[in-house]
Amino acid sequence: LLLFLIVSCAPIYVNYDYEKATDFSKYKTYNFYSDMKTGLSELDEKRFFNVLNEKLAERGLTQSDAPDFFIDIKSSEYEEVPRNNVGVGLGGSGGNVGGGISIGIPVGQSKVNRQIIMDFVDENQGGLFWQAVSESSFNPDASPEKREERLSAIVNKILEGFPPKTKG
Repeated sequence: LLLFLIVSCAPIYVNYDYEKATDFSKYKTYNFYSDMKTGLSELDEKRFFNVLNEKLAERGLTQSDAPDFFIDIKSSEYEEVPRNNVGVGLGGSGGNVGGGISIGIPVGQSKVNRQIIMDFVDENQGGLFWQAVSESSFNPDASPEKREERLSAIVNKILEGFPPKTKG
């Protein structure tokens, strides 16, 4: 219930893209690129990979030294400027003279967001075949438990689109 409340209060947006001709049923094993620079802190990276490995295992995929595909993960953080502004205006006129001043004052704090891009790459069959790009809020001051809950929710949302549902 707590996880549901956290996820519902701070939405996770994910866009998926994939190669339409891909036979996703042939993929049974995976591994991560060894030179990957995720952009996550070392502890968040461990949390992310633990959850990802667990969720992929639930889907019948196993980590292997000779994988069917590789996973590449990149992330970045950015600040979202508050969209709420208060306008203060002054104006006056006298005779043929007029003037005015308007100032927009941002209301609220800037939000820190994190974008995570996950690529599934088949190096033997033409490269990138599936991609998810997630965007969500990020609290750099969150406790380890909250960070783990958030990363788990992100991984769950990302993997909702893998394998893609075929429309028949």
